[in-house]
Amino acid sequence: MRTTITLDPDVQQLLKRAMREQDAPFKRVVNDALRRGLRPSTPAGAGTAFVQPVFDLGEPLVAVTSFNRLSDELETEAFVEKMRRESAPR
Repeated sequence: MRTTITLDPDVQQLLKRAMREQDAPFKRVVNDALRRGLRPSTPAGAGTAFVQPVFDLGEPLVAVTSFNRLSDELETEAFVEKMRRESAPR
């Protein structure tokens, strides 16, 4: 099919550069660019499932079962200390 198109100046420069780099005629560069641009695209990552790598870190080096209790105790101590400072005579 033969047709006339009007190119924006930036597109014209891109086509000229592609013609030089590919050492190809205008017709081939335009057709190749249109084929790439008009081809139905697939979403990024389509067809490939993401796999999260998993590693066995072994036994923990500290007892993690009592962290909540330790956190509660520290929070209670901080609260008591704060109340002591606020109620101390000035």
